[in-house]
Amino acid sequence: MKALLLGPNGQLGTDIRCVNDRRGEPIKILAVARGQVDLANIEPSISALRELEFDALINCSSYHKTDEVECNAQQGFTINAHLVKRLAELAAEKRAGFFHISTDYVFGGQPQRSPLSENTPKSPINIYGASKAMGEDLALLANSDTRVLRVASLFGVAGASGKGGNFVETMLRLAKEKGELRVVADQIMSPTSTFDAAEAVIDMVLSQASPGIWHVVNSGASSWHEFAERIVSDANLSARVLPIMSEQFPTPAARPRYSALNNEKVSKAIRYMRPWQDALRDYLAAKGHL
Repeated sequence: MKALLLGPNGQLGTDIRCVNDRRGEPIKILAVARGQVDLANIEPSISALRELEFDALINCSSYHKTDEVECNAQQGFTINAHLVKRLAELAAEKRAGFFHISTDYVFGGQPQRSPLSENTPKSPINIYGASKAMGEDLALLANSDTRVLRVASLFGVAGASGKGGNFVETMLRLAKEKGELRVVADQIMSPTSTFDAAEAVIDMVLSQASPGIWHVVNSGASSWHEFAERIVSDANLSARVLPIMSEQFPTPAARPRYSALNNEKVSKAIRYMRPWQDALRDYLAAKGHL
């Protein structure tokens, strides 16, 4: 099987390649990075990608700098929605499965405060989330062989492209430098290891998982404050972790107060997604923090 992978050097893309390598390369991955094709120029990109042969298209690319997208809506919808539609159409032309990575940020405005299923109506509260929500809809309409894989609050060895590292590394650095952290306690999400998510993605490609929406996250929910407390504790650091409210840490783009995802569907059909606490300890060990 051949899979075209877009966004191969981000946190998730890196671990998709790593997992595939560890398994003896059951998928021949054609990695196309930003320097090779400028996806913001949609039609030239589609023309270039059309020259490649593949059985699956895995799209990990996106414009994911949430606060920056808030001030660049046109670019956000171009990359996160209109490009996604054209990629889905290209996959359909090739009779290839389309695996599109989306986000828990398609939620946030809903009243529900229990883990959100794939059937929960979308309710984004910022432009990034709205652009990703539109991308989901356009992909599913353009190609009946589309899987939308929602991930959340990722931490991976590669760090977050363009964000200067991931949340785990930021908390560790600040804990060592300052000895005290102030972390938002009223935003609940699903911390997720990119390695675990990548394992599921590879399984889904190989098994040709059913089209539709899937929540590919580690089990359990956490506030950012609780997540930070666990990071500091597991790493045996002495820093204090103080809770604050979202209003005390204003950002250009609003963040969901609740976007924890229910992963029962993927855990039953594809692979068990372990608790985020276990995934965090393995990450810290791999990075030499334990």
